[in-house]
Formats: sequence, C-alpha cells, structure tokens
Amino acid sequence: MHDLIIIGGGPAGYNAAERAAHNGLKVLLIEKKALGGVCLNEGCIPTKTLLYSAKIFDYAKHGEEYGVSFKDAKINHPFVIARKNKVVKTLVTGVAAKLKKAGVEVIEGCAIILNKDSNGFNVKAGENIYSGKYLLICTGSEAVIPPIPGLKEGLENNFCLTNREILDLKEIPENLVVIGGGVVGLEMASYFNSVGSKVTVIEMLDKIGGQIDGEIADILYKNYTKKGIDFKLGAKVTGFGKDFVEYETTPSTATPLPPLQGGELSKFTINADKVLVSIGRKASTQNIGLENINILTERGAVVTDEYGRTSVSNVYAAGDVNGKSMLAHTAYREGEVCVNNILGKKDKINYNSIPAVIYTNPEVAGVGETAESVRQKGLKASAHSFSLRYSGRYLAENEKGDGIVKIIVDEITKNIIGLHMIGNYASEIIYGAAMMIDTKMRIDDVQKIVFPHPTVCEVIREGCFMI
Repeated sequence: MHDLIIIGGGPAGYNAAERAAHNGLKVLLIEKKALGGVCLNEGCIPTKTLLYSAKIFDYAKHGEEYGVSFKDAKINHPFVIARKNKVVKTLVTGVAAKLKKAGVEVIEGCAIILNKDSNGFNVKAGENIYSGKYLLICTGSEAVIPPIPGLKEGLENNFCLTNREILDLKEIPENLVVIGGGVVGLEMASYFNSVGSKVTVIEMLDKIGGQIDGEIADILYKNYTKKGIDFKLGAKVTGFGKDFVEYETTPSTATPLPPLQGGELSKFTINADKVLVSIGRKASTQNIGLENINILTERGAVVTDEYGRTSVSNVYAAGDVNGKSMLAHTAYREGEVCVNNILGKKDKINYNSIPAVIYTNPEVAGVGETAESVRQKGLKASAHSFSLRYSGRYLAENEKGDGIVKIIVDEITKNIIGLHMIGNYASEIIYGAAMMIDTKMRIDDVQKIVFPHPTVCEVIREGCFMI
C-alpha cells in the first residue's frame, strides 16, 4: 500500500514524487516510456541544445561585426544531434538517480486506473495491481494531429514530422515547411533557418508567437523575415502531397491553383523536403481509466482547481494533462502544490505570474498581462515600451539589436501586471518580472531595487523611472 501513486514521470510527476518522498510519503511513480517526459526527451532540453549550437553558428557567421573573422564556418548537424542525445541521456539518468535517492519506487509500464475502494485507488501496471491512498495524474500531452487530407500518409512515410521526429533528423532539409507559428514551430524554424534550410512558416493567425504581446511578435517577425524565413499568415493548410503542402489564403506570391468556388480564398502549393506539424498539443487522457472513477474532463483535459484537486476526492492532476498552462515550469509548481495539499499544507498556484519563453535568437519572454489582454478585459492599465539599447551591455553585444522591454502598469494601483521582452538574456531575466507580479510590486518599489551594471535587466529599472 502506497501513500501516493503518480501516473507519469514528466516534470510534474518526477518533481512531485521527489518532493512527496522527502516529506515522508511512500511514493510509487509509473512511467510508460522514459523519465523526464516530453520536456526532457522530446521538447525543452533537446530543442535548447540544438538552438545553442545554432546560436554559436550565427555568432561565427556574423563575427566580423564584432571584429572577429571566422573563415568557412560550418555546422556539423549529425554531431549536434549526437550531442543532444548525450545531454538528454545525462539528465534522464540524473532524474532516475534523484528519485532512487529519495526512496521513490519507479515502475515502467502503462498505468490504468481500475477503481476506488475503501483502501484507496487501485492502479494496474503490467500484470501487477498497486493501491494508493492518493492519486496524482501527470500524463502530460501529445501533438495535435488534425484530419487533414494526406497528413496520415505523410507521417507514415516520414515526409511529415512532429516535434519528436524532427529532433532526430540526420540531414538538414533543403526546404522545410513549418505548420504553426507558435513556440515549437518558431524554435524549430529558428534552428533550421540558422543551419541552412529554406524555411516557410504557415500560420492561421495574422501574427506569430501565439499569445505573446503583439509588439514583441512584430519585432520577432521582422527579425526572421530579414533572416530569410517566409511567413504565410492567415493561412490554413488543406492538404499534403508527396512533396508539397497545399494551403488556402488570400492571393500572394505562392503558386496558385484554381480559386475556391464561392469565396475570396485561393489555394496555393509550396514544395518541401520535410514538413513539421506543430499546431498545438492536447492533454493525454486516453486509455488511463479516468472513466472508471468518474474523473471530470473538459475538451479532453482533466479539470482541476487552483489547489490541483480534481472532481474526485484525493485525486489530483498536474502538468499538461489539465490543459491550463502547457509549460514545464508550470508543471513543476503544480505538482508541488498538489503534494503540499496532500500533506495538509494549503497551497495554490498563481497562473497570472507564470513566465513564458520562446528560445529563438533573439529570445522572447513575457509574464502577466499583455497590451492586448488588457484591452480585452477592459482593465485600466497602460503599456510602456523601452529600447534595450538603453543598456550599455546590450549595445555592446548586439550590433544591430532592436530589442525592447514592455511594462504593463495598473493605472489605479501602479502595480506591474505584465512585462515582456525580446532580446538576449530575456529568458534569464523574466523570473524577476514574475516575482514583481506575484508579490504585487509597484513602480516605485522597483525603482528602489539595485540592479547590477552593466546588465540588460537594468533597462527594467530605468523604464520604471520613465513611466
């Protein structure tokens, strides 16, 4: 009999397991594939490894702007992939070691929730049945595969790829089409553009970056247009062929097919060697037995409250499976919240102060309200943008940089309710803005903080004096 059974060994699951074990609970963790989940094996870590190699390559190609000349700079893509695999293996091994040290029992297999009885919950993994007083569901998410004609065949013959397969490409495709201009699509577009592919991004919205601030999205768009990425905005993919993608939009420079009947849209085709399908992710809730204990779901995701509780007493859920904020760092915190409440320590998560990052070059990071969300919610707030070129360090390290920091301020309380950046180090700076929002800091509070000089982050403080 276990105190806690955790289904899923991704960021939410393995972190929660360690926290629970350190607090004296007897924990069983069941993972069907590999510890670390999508983030460690097929997402966050592998992509950042690739992107760092691309960033070094970019520096080499443009070194003359800083007085450093590199002759015949080349990217060794197979080596980059091999190094990615080494990094992933090292971290997965580290997670396993930490769980073992903490005393967590780890089982490999597909978990199915069977029922609930007087002793707790019964979960089957392989041929064995395990019982636990509490249950924590952390089964993560999977790529959305829409029913577009030709897509199934494209995935089968390796013409179309998801985030998993593209990370193991042995060769750089000459022409890569990316379906979806969100985080995954942009990061992979960034890497393959840097290493030599002709990249086209097809996005249904009229902007890239999903929910990021519009001004930031526009700067990123201009940066990557200059680098050679071709964006097809307001476009919908309608089919896949043997070596092409078909989409519909208003007339452009693409190769047209006969116009659609009865409408203003026209169909176009674009040739490709490979296609990345990255239009979103959905909660993984199928075939785990949720219906056996009547867990409430909504649009396929497990419904949870701010304490991580589901509709069934003593059952919690954390990470992508609840569909709230599909980010690894959100999953870490959600898992901790669940464990704390299981231990009787009342805890809840503040989704308003969770930062998000796009690890392109330049980086994008943001937290809290955007100028667009403020207008949609009817909040009395103002947006203030400041060039990162106010920073001596940014100017020294970015010859043609056009980065900004944008601060969203509540006009009544003068609290900072949003902060967004595009530029080097944004991913490492944004946690400070998250703290400002979480602790309800005012503009004059930030003015009193001593920022190190010269740094990029000190533009935040300077900006607060100019609001």
